[in-house]
Amino acid sequence: MAEAPRRAPRRREEALALDFGDPNRVAGTVERVTFHSEETGFCVLRVNAARRREPVTVVGTAASVGPGEFVEANGVWVNDRSYGLQFRAEHLRVVPPSTLEGIEKYLGSGMIRGIGPHFAAQLVRVFGAEVFEVIENDPARLRELPGIGPKRQAQVVAAWAEQKAVREIMVFLQSHGVGSARAVRIYRLYGDRAVDRVRENPYRLALDVRGIGFRTADAIAQSIGFDPDSIPRARAGLRHVLQEFAAEGHCAGERESLVSTAAELLEVDAQIVEGALARELSDDELVDEARDGDSWIYLPILHRSERGAANHLGRLLAGGGPPWGDIDPEKAVPWAEQRVGFELSDSQRAAVARTIRERVSVITGGPGVGKTTIVNAVLHIVRAKGVRARLCAPTGRAAKRLAESTGLEASTIHRLLEFDPATGGFRHGIDHPLDTDFLVVDEVSMVDIVLANQLFRAVPEHAAVLLVGDVDQLPSVGPGSVLAEIIGSDRVPTARLTEIFRQGESSRIVVNAHRINRGESPEYPQPPSRPEGSGSGGGAGSGSGAGTRANADPSDFYVIPVRDAEEARDRLLQVVTERIPRRFGFDPMADLQVLTPGRRGGLGAAALNAELQSRLNPDSRARVDRFGTTYARGDKVLQTVNDYQKEVFNGDIGRIAAVDLEEQTVTVDFEGRAVPYEFSELDELSLAYAITVHKSQGSEFPAVVMPLTTQHYMLLERNLVYTGVTRGKRLVVLVAEPRALAIAVRRFESVQRRSRLADRLRDAVRTG
Repeated sequence: MAEAPRRAPRRREEALALDFGDPNRVAGTVERVTFHSEETGFCVLRVNAARRREPVTVVGTAASVGPGEFVEANGVWVNDRSYGLQFRAEHLRVVPPSTLEGIEKYLGSGMIRGIGPHFAAQLVRVFGAEVFEVIENDPARLRELPGIGPKRQAQVVAAWAEQKAVREIMVFLQSHGVGSARAVRIYRLYGDRAVDRVRENPYRLALDVRGIGFRTADAIAQSIGFDPDSIPRARAGLRHVLQEFAAEGHCAGERESLVSTAAELLEVDAQIVEGALARELSDDELVDEARDGDSWIYLPILHRSERGAANHLGRLLAGGGPPWGDIDPEKAVPWAEQRVGFELSDSQRAAVARTIRERVSVITGGPGVGKTTIVNAVLHIVRAKGVRARLCAPTGRAAKRLAESTGLEASTIHRLLEFDPATGGFRHGIDHPLDTDFLVVDEVSMVDIVLANQLFRAVPEHAAVLLVGDVDQLPSVGPGSVLAEIIGSDRVPTARLTEIFRQGESSRIVVNAHRINRGESPEYPQPPSRPEGSGSGGGAGSGSGAGTRANADPSDFYVIPVRDAEEARDRLLQVVTERIPRRFGFDPMADLQVLTPGRRGGLGAAALNAELQSRLNPDSRARVDRFGTTYARGDKVLQTVNDYQKEVFNGDIGRIAAVDLEEQTVTVDFEGRAVPYEFSELDELSLAYAITVHKSQGSEFPAVVMPLTTQHYMLLERNLVYTGVTRGKRLVVLVAEPRALAIAVRRFESVQRRSRLADRLRDAVRTG
């Protein structure tokens, strides 16, 4: 008998696929969402598929998907080397669940705010398969459930409607090749017409929606079919470039540079950009100002702010003497010395005398030079005359420190000006000035041109102003160099303090801050002869490097030399999580702050935050993933934008107190004040185990650890290191490549920010 021909063996995945139907299709109920990226829609699902005893893994892309929903996927089976057999979906369609079990799982998954597992079980028990129909078309019946009142009913109905609308937006965005993480924000801004409005002009997204930049909007526009050479696209590109200039600190863009940069970005001829610029200028969407042969292009808000800040300072400077009248410094200064408990130096006495003579004045200088002592002396003198004084600073931490040092109430500038939700602006301004005779503003180096204008316009005609800050620190995160330009105008009386006093001489932090500011290498202690404990070297720092060695002594300043960025990362993590807590007793969450030059790279804020979160807060069970970040109870977080409704502002640091998966909210404790965030608002926050030096301005921390390597070569400058060092109150540790530290201390090449505040002040206050 002839032998039957041998069949070729089937691949394992083909054989398994054929065991349960069409090898190119999987359909079933989602058992678990193993992973889902809101940015890209990429998901890994465990699906209860027909003819399969165990759930199968489906990998694909879906705008939104939750447990209990039914999915239909077309694609191919693959045997992944790491994850085993899985179905790789080319098209993944999600439909509402139809079985009671699926409906209950879907409703209880947390996708619909206000419905958790318990409430979902109640809904299904009472309404069965009609539950979706009840929520959408007969929501009053929800009140049949015990404990459901009007407020809970309205919350569920609103969340259901929003979820449906947001999914539509997500599908639309993903169909044009972009992520969907901003869909909720788009829906809340544009409402039910969101898709139509985006179709009409996708570039409005870049202007209206935080987190969506020009490139994302442009990708949508190109996908929809917008002409790459169109004037609307070029106009949007121009505004984007100016916003990028503003993000770099400039108030304006030089015309030729603006046009060439926009043309390169858009990949169009410069004539198209010139035509778009002409349209923007004629519609007053941008402002062109010529001076000394240069043409500068401004965003209107920055032009108004620059002019306004100069004019209002000029108004105050031209208003005559201070509201407290003439005071004899020869009598007042000794009297104030008794009140503050210090004998002032000659330079401090001169600063006090000048301040009490002037309507507007500046006090600047580094740490340990007595700025706070002068402010206290001045306040004692003028308050003895019955003057009403108000104190403020740009951040909550700076305001708290100002209040502690003066014994008087101090607030943030934003709270002082009082945001009005009805108008979207501040209550205090030129028509409703502040109720004060004397305004003291601390940490002015942090104040950008927009906030400076809002503050100066709210100062009453008769009042005096004292501006205090360190002009050698990094300039503000926002556009402008307000303190430097005010001093540079030579129109505002300024006391620059350089002498370190007894209190500061005992602190190596203070001494080294001034050495760095002079371009000299910092001093740090020699390690002891024997290692302490299991760590190498003395305390937090050891080894050899670019700094100057002092004799071994108890110190508050250390340098840990490293060979490269990889070693710096390892040593930093060890220092933060083990050595500093063991040696100095600092709580790594509450007391210690890592400051880094930038956000990117292995030693950037993003990478360090992920590492430190996993080491310092690994066991928190309540977690939520949004916008590429995992947030958990106990995490340290940073507010990254001003949110006037919540009264939290850029740079505020708090701790996550609670994560409510059912209500889809995260509650953050900002120094005793609980602030709720919906999951869709979490792009306002970032992890704060490590923050950039820029974001640390105005804050002071018990202990600071700062990496310095050539990985951040372009950011290594003297004022960056100086600013970072001056943030530490009791301990500063630099984990540094000697070459990187030397470069940073020597380099003083800060790019001059494009601003005309100093010129405008000179115009506003003519002399002689």
